[in-house]
Parts: sequence; C-alpha cells; structure tokens
Amino acid sequence: MPNSKPDLKLDLSRRNLLRSAGLMGLLVAAPGCAGASAATSLASAKTGMLAFPLLTAEMQSYVAEKKVSAMMAAIGFGAGDPQYISEGTIAIDSAVPADKDTLWRIYSMTKPVTGMAAMILIDEGKLTLDMPVAEILPEFANMKVLTDPAKSLDAVPAKTQMTVRHLLTHTAGLGYNIITKGPLLNEYNRLGIAPGVVSKQTLPGFPVPAPTPSIDEFSKRVASLPLIAEPGSTWSYSIALDLLGYVIQQASGMEFGAFLQSRMFDPLGMTSTFFQVPESETSRFATNYAPVGPVLFPIDPASDSIYTEKPAFPFGGAGLVSSARDYDRFLAMLLGKGALGDTRIMSERAAVLGMSNILPEGADLKGTWVEGQGFGAGGRVGLGTANGPKGTFGWGGAAGTVAFVDNVRGFRAAGYTQYMPADAYPFQQEFGQLVYRDLMGG
Repeated sequence: MPNSKPDLKLDLSRRNLLRSAGLMGLLVAAPGCAGASAATSLASAKTGMLAFPLLTAEMQSYVAEKKVSAMMAAIGFGAGDPQYISEGTIAIDSAVPADKDTLWRIYSMTKPVTGMAAMILIDEGKLTLDMPVAEILPEFANMKVLTDPAKSLDAVPAKTQMTVRHLLTHTAGLGYNIITKGPLLNEYNRLGIAPGVVSKQTLPGFPVPAPTPSIDEFSKRVASLPLIAEPGSTWSYSIALDLLGYVIQQASGMEFGAFLQSRMFDPLGMTSTFFQVPESETSRFATNYAPVGPVLFPIDPASDSIYTEKPAFPFGGAGLVSSARDYDRFLAMLLGKGALGDTRIMSERAAVLGMSNILPEGADLKGTWVEGQGFGAGGRVGLGTANGPKGTFGWGGAAGTVAFVDNVRGFRAAGYTQYMPADAYPFQQEFGQLVYRDLMGG
C-alpha cells in the first residue's frame, strides 16, 4: 500500500459494511440451467475434474486488478472431494498463497450452520418448528409490536407468539442494527444488541454501540424491546439466528459453541472453524479489506484481528471463521441429506426439511432480498424462479463469501474472498451464475 493515508470518504458505516450479508449470494442461473443440457454437463462433471474457465477468469481478473488480495472457490459433486480454484495471497503484503486451509470470515454463512443445528434438535424432538420461543426463553412471552417503526417506540401487544420457525426464517419481527432504522435502531445500539464484529479499529462512519452483553442478558434486552412486525407476517433480516443460538443452548443443555463443536464440527472433521481464531492459526488467516478507490484499506489485519479475541458469546448469525475445506464438508453433509460418508449428523427428513421452504404461510416478502424465493433453516431456498434454481439452498457473507448446495443437480459450490462491503463488487451475485454457465459449457 502507498505510504500516504487513503481517502476514506467511502461510506464505511456498519450498515453498508454488513448489510450485504443477506443481500448477496443470489443464485441466478443462466437460462436453461435446469434443462437437459445442464443435466448432461453435470453428469459429465461427476466423472472427473471439470474446468471452470469463466469463474477462473473472473477470479484472476479480481486479483490481477488488485480489487482483492485473494479469491477461492470450492466445487464438489455428490460425496466426492471438492475441486479448488485459488488466486492471490492471504494479504497484499504476504507471499502466502490462498488455499483450501486459508481462514476466511464467513459472517452470515454462519446462519445456515446455526439453522441446521436447530434442525438436529428438531430431529430429536427437543424443539419443534412451531414451538413458541417463550417455552424456552420465558422473557419472550408478552412481546409488543411497533405501531410506526419509523417514528416512535409506541407499541401494542403482539397477537402471535414468536416461534422457532420464525427465528429460522427471519419472520420473528426482530431487527438488526445493520438494517433497522428509526428509534428501534437507537435502542439496539444503546443496549449493545449488535452481535457481530468487524475490526479493532474505529472506522469512519461507524456508530459505536454499547458492548454486546452475555447471551442471557442479550436475550433479556431483545425481549424488552418491541418487534418491528407481528411474528410470522413479514420477512425482516435480523438477529434471529443469534437468538436461536441461545434457544439451542437452553434446549440442549450445552453452551451453543460447544454444541456445534460436539454435534457438527468434530463429527464432520471441521478442524478449522472457529468463533475465536487461535493465535497459532493466524498465519493462515486472510486479511479483510475495504476497497477505497484504487486502494485496499486493511480494516482487520489477520495479525491483529478482532477475531483473535473472545466474543461476548458465539454469534449464531455472523460469528464464524472457516476454511474452504471445512465449509465444504458442511455443504457436503447437506448434499448428503444429513450425512457425510458414514457420519450422520441428522436424519434425512430433518436435513431436507431444513433446506426446504418453511416460511410461515402468507409472510410478506415484497421488496425484500428473498422476494420470489423461499427460505429454510437460515438460508435462501430456490423455487425455480428467475431468482434461484429449484432445489438450491444457501446464503452469503458480509465479506464477499457465498455458498450453496444444489440438491436437484447434485453439487455444492462456495466462493471466498475478504472485502467489505460485499456489494462493492458484484462477485457474490455473479458467482452462482458463473458456476452454472461453466457447467453448461459457457
């Protein structure tokens, strides 16, 4: 980087840095991707390594033009090992190439992990989709709903109990300090309802919310505030998956991070997935950047990353760091309908249900990131519309990452990089398109 201080006029607000966590990862396929030609290409792909010329060229271009320091893709078919494509180094001042074991901040790609953890407990009968949250967290028994979210905190009693289904699908009526506006946003920031981290640095335009409390206090503070909408009525991107982590903790009797470790990460051999990156692993941790004009400004250098510090609690909505190898094992388990090889994490029924459209009937999606699509256990569900091929399930992350499985065509794909905001470049939107186009032969 030049020695001169970069011009930070670009809006680096928390809202703009993080809001694209759900906006991206749109799996818009090339025309006809679900047709016979695509099926033929995919069948051929399963027999051996397949070239991905369009995707590779795009990744090479990003690195060559110094838009990013590194890019990575992992694409696998059936239960087979993934194919990796990598470009660049883990930092612009590093000679270490990105590879399958590089650590990436996956942010909201944590949400499907949390969602599937809940499906494990649903599978075991410890939770049900339509169980009221108040049965696990009594503080949510008497919620209120804002009458005019943009203007005041005036509220009326909710008519509907918040449920596990609502938490899984962002229809609980909760907000997010990266999305919410008006008086409720001020309360979220005042009470530290900000379960996500970006940097140890104070970044221009960033509101500085109060420190995030412990998970039990977090739950009580969330419950003390009114909801944006009646539970089940509206899709509103939110802290729901963070709260769901506490539901999982209470229902299982295990701290949420420990539950994930023992019930998912260890059985799947996910040895590089962390809520806190150990000091011993920082040498393979990619630096996160903000593109500021022609300069990549390091907002979270790996050597001094905020992810090396212990979080207030394991953030189920955006807290994980993982490798391409590790997250592919999670995706392969989904593609295996709850199993990876001989290791079964949940029943086929539970996995299929979690990847299906479980939105409450009549939920309003108009004008949201998932309009015309479905939503499952923490991820978008493609319904065969222009917005997503039928049988797809996945989500994106705030630092440019994106991942999905295609259960109809039998493959999984994930793309990795580290820049914020994710909509600074179109990589997330284009990733799925490029994968499908390459599978169709261009």
